[in-house]
Amino acid sequence: MTGWYVHHHGAGHLTRFRAVRPHLAGEVVVFSSLPEPSSLPPQTSWVHLGRDDDRPAGAPDPADSDPTAGGLLHWAPLGHAGHARRLAVITDAIATRRFDRFVIDVSVEVALLVRLLGVATVVVTQPGDRSDDPHRLAYASATRVLAPWPGGAHRSQGFVEVGGISRFDGRVRDAEPDPGTVLVLGGGIVEGDLTERVARAAAASPGTRWQVAGGPTWIDDPWLALQRAEVVVAAAGQNSIADLAAAGARAVVVPQPRPFDEQAATGRILLDRSLAVVEPAWPADDAWPAVLDRARSLQPDWSLWGVAGAARRAADVIAEVGA
Repeated sequence: MTGWYVHHHGAGHLTRFRAVRPHLAGEVVVFSSLPEPSSLPPQTSWVHLGRDDDRPAGAPDPADSDPTAGGLLHWAPLGHAGHARRLAVITDAIATRRFDRFVIDVSVEVALLVRLLGVATVVVTQPGDRSDDPHRLAYASATRVLAPWPGGAHRSQGFVEVGGISRFDGRVRDAEPDPGTVLVLGGGIVEGDLTERVARAAAASPGTRWQVAGGPTWIDDPWLALQRAEVVVAAAGQNSIADLAAAGARAVVVPQPRPFDEQAATGRILLDRSLAVVEPAWPADDAWPAVLDRARSLQPDWSLWGVAGAARRAADVIAEVGA
């Protein structure tokens, strides 16, 4: 049996689980504060966890309650009932059922709790500077640290690099790019009104047709849209980049501010390997024609991102732990 902690920030951690799960044999119990999906794979159950960052009426802000324990942890606020309950649920599950391994994507505190309870852990790492004490402790306690990026892309520190994990790994490309089509992938790529920003960029780029897949215009399966886009505009999140690689897209990547310099680090690698046009921020309206021309001229070798077989390789790494 495998336990799997899915962090509730964004959709990326759940998307990665969905990509790897079909390749992992046996029963899997997922723990997350996210709502249970409408459908789960066979032999998969979902345990809902309360939030550890909410602020009940009259309660102190958890961010003011020494959440880092003086820098030893990332988030363990004093006196927060939700934080206590969510860890108690995980503890009770481990005390009453035998877990052979536990995947943590991502939480230093859950990784340490599970290991203290005597279960081998597979900790999923992320790009950026993770040399702080809490990350180092979580990695040192893990049986394996799984890195969802290609070999040599980031500082590995002995991590198991499996390649970029995409939900589209193995999909057949059955459409060609439609000239002039621009797809904006992800709703959090700019602050403010994305619809207005895209409209202005489209107006400044004659002959283009823009589509947004994210935010209020969410598309559950953007595979066809990815194939038909002449240029894709995306943030530098791990899932987005892996999906670009799976589709062989010509892309403009706009890294977003994230803790530990996560997306900026990925942007530097993409630029170094000539895989995408990388812009430090959403370009000005009148800059878009030149930015799109640069993206159209790319000949990216996305095989460098190692997407083919990455989900299966990740499953194999997980299955080896505690076997």
